[in-house]
Amino acid sequence: MAKLEFDQLLDAGAHFGHLKRKWNPAMAPYIFMERNGIHIIDLYKTIAKTEEAAAALKQIAKSGKKVLFVATKKQAKPVIEEKALSINMPYVIERWPGGMLTNFPTIRKAVKKMSNIDKMIKDGTFDTLSKREKLQITRQRAKLEKNLGSIQDLTRLPSALFVVDVMKEDIAVKEANKLGIPVFGIVDTNSNPNDIDFVIPANDDAAKAIDLIIGYLCDAMKEGLEERKVEKADASAAEDQEEEAVATPRRERKSKVAKKERVKKEDKDAINASVVSKYAKDADEE
Repeated sequence: MAKLEFDQLLDAGAHFGHLKRKWNPAMAPYIFMERNGIHIIDLYKTIAKTEEAAAALKQIAKSGKKVLFVATKKQAKPVIEEKALSINMPYVIERWPGGMLTNFPTIRKAVKKMSNIDKMIKDGTFDTLSKREKLQITRQRAKLEKNLGSIQDLTRLPSALFVVDVMKEDIAVKEANKLGIPVFGIVDTNSNPNDIDFVIPANDDAAKAIDLIIGYLCDAMKEGLEERKVEKADASAAEDQEEEAVATPRRERKSKVAKKERVKKEDKDAINASVVSKYAKDADEE
């Protein structure tokens, strides 16, 4: 995996923070300086924190768990959708449905409703409905698809949450904190980093910066998924070898038993032949 370079982040504008008057003092450790009333983020810390987050996300992906990506701001939506789809992870780019994590069973029911509508369309039940009912169901399906279509495969709570702009997605962060779900986030100078487990200090308004950071993290997760595939293949091969190792002595034992049985049968046949021959000889002499 390619290393995240200082110049790349600089060109992407990842170092630009917010106006000094809008800053959150808790972000002080990540601020390099102030220029023209704007805080400048320390990109060396951005690199270090991104690499730390990448290592953790790689392990999550390697273990086969899901990470939910959240970004409802205009600049981040297309990036999140593209990157999350590339590694088959769930994402939310429309309005965050309140209680999505804390009231997950209800959200799953809504997703199931969407699946039931699809089933109606496939089995022909939809065609038997009136024009008005069809219109209502079609609208309902479109609304569900828009809000929940991207989490259709999320059958259980995610193992981690990745957020772009933790201030805008504060409800998602609060729900994750309440449930003890680790939160990864791109945090700008106007946000509170205290509720974020893996802070990535960077400009959360620059599309290029978001793309660069998310791309790096997703590459790390891809590596984790590939390593998982290799380990599963190795484990499967090891199981086959173990089964073969167990089966070989069993076959050998069966072969030895069969050989003994064959020898016994041959000996028995030889004895029987000898007895028959003796009786025949005695009969001839009489």
